[in-house]
Amino acid sequence: MPHATTDDGVNLAYEEAGHGTPVVFVHEFAGDLRSWEPQLRHFARRYRCVAFNARGYPPSDVPDDPAAYSQSRAADDIAAIMDAVGLSTAHIVGLSMGGFATLHFGFRHAARARSLTVAGCGYGADPAKRESFVAECDAIVAFIRQHGMPAFAERYAVGPSRVQFQGRDPRGFAEFIRHLAEHSPLGSINTQLGVQQRRPSLYDLTDRMAALAVPTLVVTGDEDWPCLLPGLLMKQTIPTAALSVMPNCGHAINLEDPDGFNRIVGDFLAQVDAGRWPSRDPRALGASQTGMR
Repeated sequence: MPHATTDDGVNLAYEEAGHGTPVVFVHEFAGDLRSWEPQLRHFARRYRCVAFNARGYPPSDVPDDPAAYSQSRAADDIAAIMDAVGLSTAHIVGLSMGGFATLHFGFRHAARARSLTVAGCGYGADPAKRESFVAECDAIVAFIRQHGMPAFAERYAVGPSRVQFQGRDPRGFAEFIRHLAEHSPLGSINTQLGVQQRRPSLYDLTDRMAALAVPTLVVTGDEDWPCLLPGLLMKQTIPTAALSVMPNCGHAINLEDPDGFNRIVGDFLAQVDAGRWPSRDPRALGASQTGMR
């Protein structure tokens, strides 16, 4: 498998499929590049698709120091992948942890983003639940250290926004657990400590969102409770954002309903490439509900 090398010397494994306008897929904490297989099979028919494993996810390197992992590093690693495969610009599609990285890529490398698809993004964003979020990250780290990845995968996979996947696609859900169980314990721990636990709340990023001019699609499942209100926040704040809510879906929307996810994202990419993606009319945010006062 080919590798890209970041500016801090970390090797990131990636795969490519297809030809055409480039799309880069960025995985979630519990996934890896294999999580994007339904999208690679679909979009590679008309796009040049690239998926990669984040740092901490073999065969990408697993740095020993949690300080080598951060939200800004996650965004810059997308740019490193693009550099390695010779892409000046690309559509960026990310889920959950990858959705946060995609949004921050827009902040840090806007000129290189043809568009941003920010899916399943919002866990830990609620300022009122910050202490609980930090405690959950610590609990994940402690559990992995004590019990290992296979036991963690079995428990983590049946969280409140994961069980929808189990009910919809038991075979795909079992594969998801197998893949998660194969992850590096050290990489997963350091990702929790360096990226997840320390990333800024979306509610503290509204000024940067308001200045974002990249075409943006926000996608969430309607039972992915921690992501619904942050999804609305991004829709309201990013002037180029649309919000799509997938019915009867939890967190892993690209795997739970790949056909629906591919259709929503495919329509978005087509509109962007046709030059038809709008910025919001400022009148849509008027104080009056009817425009009569």
